[in-house]
Amino acid sequence: MKNVLVTGGARGIGAGIVESLAQDGWNVAFSGRAEESDVIRDGVAGLREQFGIEARYYRSDVSVAEDRARLVDAVLDDFGSLNALVNNAGVAPLQRADILEATEESYDRVMNINLKGPYFLTQRVANYMVGEKKKNPKFQAAIVNICSVSATVASVSRGEYCLSKAGVAMATLLWATRLAEFGIDVFEVRPGIIKSDMTAAVTEKYDRLIADGLTLQRRWGTPNDVGRAVAMLLRGDLPYSTGQSINVGGGMEIGRL
Repeated sequence: MKNVLVTGGARGIGAGIVESLAQDGWNVAFSGRAEESDVIRDGVAGLREQFGIEARYYRSDVSVAEDRARLVDAVLDDFGSLNALVNNAGVAPLQRADILEATEESYDRVMNINLKGPYFLTQRVANYMVGEKKKNPKFQAAIVNICSVSATVASVSRGEYCLSKAGVAMATLLWATRLAEFGIDVFEVRPGIIKSDMTAAVTEKYDRLIADGLTLQRRWGTPNDVGRAVAMLLRGDLPYSTGQSINVGGGMEIGRL
């Protein structure tokens, strides 16, 4: 059995990823900024019972260096090894604001959580993986970044979010390039319009856009859609494709006349 860490795994897309990986037989460590609640405890127990895997939740803020260090150390202590990292933790701006009016406070918050945190968490985990690969070339290791269609589609009411995801896309290319010599694959999954708490406030808007043909497949995406894509990548189903981005957006990225 292999061990994976999923950041932001307690809800939304992250929870879909955790469930899909548990279903695939992964032992799952997942983190979030919230205190461990009865809901989270029930979820952990359910994963263990339903899939026969080990699951643990860790409270951690990826934007804080000390939290990142404690998280990785705790996972390694509890699980013994770490074969995969899924950088999923991310936030939208607290308030959608035109880029003519957006604040530095909002910019810094989004960038620290969405880009800086995953970048340096990857650095820490990658160094561990490189060390394991040097000791045992057969050690299996991979990294998946959860990006967004917003990496290339402009939304002027949440510019900081778009910039953060464009940075994640480049980080995927950088880590794939740097880690290739060690046989550590790095991928990116790029969700489109996904039904989650992040999009709950704009449900009516996207219901209308989807009905009008924004996506070729005229439905919302689900956390499970994203989770299944991550599971495919971590199974090794694309063994000759490091650095690639997988779109999970119902075809919305296809340009049309």
